[in-house]
Amino acid sequence: MVGYVDAIAAPLRNTGQIKLHGPEGFEGMRKACQLTARCLDELVDMVKPGVSTNAIDKFVFEYGMDHGAYPATLNYRGYTKSSCTSINHVVCHGIPNDKPLREGDIVNIDVTLVLDGWHGDSSRMYPVGQIKRAAQRLMEVTHKALLLGIAEVKPGARTGAIGHAIQRYAEAERCSVVRDFCGHGLGQLFHDAPNILHYGRAHEGIEMKEGMIFTIEPMINLGRPHVKVLSDGWTAVTRDRSLTAQYEHSVGVTADGCEIFTLSPGGKFAPGLSD
Repeated sequence: MVGYVDAIAAPLRNTGQIKLHGPEGFEGMRKACQLTARCLDELVDMVKPGVSTNAIDKFVFEYGMDHGAYPATLNYRGYTKSSCTSINHVVCHGIPNDKPLREGDIVNIDVTLVLDGWHGDSSRMYPVGQIKRAAQRLMEVTHKALLLGIAEVKPGARTGAIGHAIQRYAEAERCSVVRDFCGHGLGQLFHDAPNILHYGRAHEGIEMKEGMIFTIEPMINLGRPHVKVLSDGWTAVTRDRSLTAQYEHSVGVTADGCEIFTLSPGGKFAPGLSD
């Protein structure tokens, strides 16, 4: 049986109960998420051939510190970077390094900045120079899948409706949905209840209630859905080395739908796409 609890009265840990946030929590999330969104906007002009993901990571760290925030991933469970940079067949949790980006790459950059105790979590795809049509199409499908999932968020609906909408669309476009990773509750904790699956049946999952805050972050592959984690313990790749893409928003359930906290203030959430 799923339990719901007023976020103000809940302990600051993942108890399995689902926290319901009031106006104060929503305002805290708006500020943190908009800082993350502005950081990701700044990266649009920075992502180009020859730039290393370490340089991108350094920018994310300095941007957060300059604005009174810190990156949630830095030293999280032993992770040593301020962002995740996942290139081409890397599904998620790619570790920044000194290798330069190459013309035709696609890269997901995942940033979570913590501002006044609130976590702003978002990721986007960035084309590196001119990319192939297959990569462009995958990004378009993944972006639309995210938006279709978000459209299902409202009180009374089940979280399965989110995954169902994503899976139905992605598979109709001859792509596959990664099942090994999911969205998650968010707020004053980086990862909280509930888990948000990106596949499933509309009538399954837990009931969404006003005040819930969570991420939706589908990972869509051009090939098969299977992934493996490399020996570094973090980097997840497609087993068939097919291209993969991901977009992520943080959302809050409102009285009549949802609020997307991580919208791009510059209209740059999907650079290279006509969003």
